Amino acid sequence: MCGRFAYFGNGFFGYESLHLPPPPLIEQYNIAPSQDILVIRTSLISGQAEWAMLHWGLVPFWSKESKTKHILINARAEGIETKPSFRSPFRHRRCVVPASGFYEWMHRDGKQPYFIRPARDDNYFAMAGIWEHWQGRNGEMVNSVAVITTAANKVMAPIHDRMPAILAEDNIPEWLDPESDRKVVAEMLKPCPGEWLEAYPVGAYVNNPRHDGEGCITRIET
Repeated sequence: MCGRFAYFGNGFFGYESLHLPPPPLIEQYNIAPSQDILVIRTSLISGQAEWAMLHWGLVPFWSKESKTKHILINARAEGIETKPSFRSPFRHRRCVVPASGFYEWMHRDGKQPYFIRPARDDNYFAMAGIWEHWQGRNGEMVNSVAVITTAANKVMAPIHDRMPAILAEDNIPEWLDPESDRKVVAEMLKPCPGEWLEAYPVGAYVNNPRHDGEGCITRIET
């Protein structure tokens, strides 16, 4: 799964090729569900790629309430095309969630947090996502997002059996295009190559979602 991640700096590989302006400057080291997160999506008005801030925790369009009992922060790649909450967003409203890295907890002799980041320091992850527009009877509106997850690769497997689906830079335009062949984009939702990742243990400071700052990603010895 992906329940916590970080985004810091003022860049994201590939945004120039999408004809986007530079992203807003964000320094968040401990992004948690229910927060607004930065995404790249295709505008429903212009049909062009755009930056947007969306609520992390997808609210299905058919939900009676904006706050659901089970928060849909993740969408499993397996079966995403058929599940009622995800099939329409997958077909028509795909997005990219830029990340400097994500966290996962190894359940072995307690819960040890790990930070998983790109193997290259000057790079970012392009996590695959889907988004939805919800509108209530009283006019309330929520634009929300879920991060798509897939099986773990060889780096993640010792830590957890799931991980975010991470897109190759060359696949981003096709992923964002709502006219793309669904079978083709579904094939993108596979574990990324292990050489894309670096994982290392971090301290318990990150366990509290109210904590932020570089202390969250500081490497420790175990």
